Amino acid sequence: MPLATLRQWQDAGDIEWLGPRTDMPSLLAQCHVVCLPSYYGEGVPRILLEAAASGRSIVATDSVGCREVVRNGQNGLLIPVGDGDALIGAIVQLVDNAPLRASMGTRGREIASMEFSLEQVLASTLAVYASLLVWHPTLAQFSEQL
Repeated sequence: MPLATLRQWQDAGDIEWLGPRTDMPSLLAQCHVVCLPSYYGEGVPRILLEAAASGRSIVATDSVGCREVVRNGQNGLLIPVGDGDALIGAIVQLVDNAPLRASMGTRGREIASMEFSLEQVLASTLAVYASLLVWHPTLAQFSEQL
């Protein structure tokens, strides 16, 4: 997003642009819903992992990376890519329903702890490497180092 566009939207009062931040735990503690309307496939977005770990409900697009963290209806809502009306509807649904936000936040924290802890990610990564070593016998000599 061009900086000039962000400033124009802020000057018009359409958005509150906070700029680069280094205090994400504090910022997440101040919000009720984390929204990432990404329109391209990305890796697993860190902000969604942080939101889930912080117990925040999530609105994200049903795209690669986002759907790995957000379980539609459990810890957040997935919307079609590029569907502005669905985005607005999902945000309004969560803003208007505090018990739903709370339950989704609780479930998000459970998912983050069970599936995305450092130990779980490392174990999964090492398992992939180990399977590749079996698949490539010439690299088997390195398997003992894992």
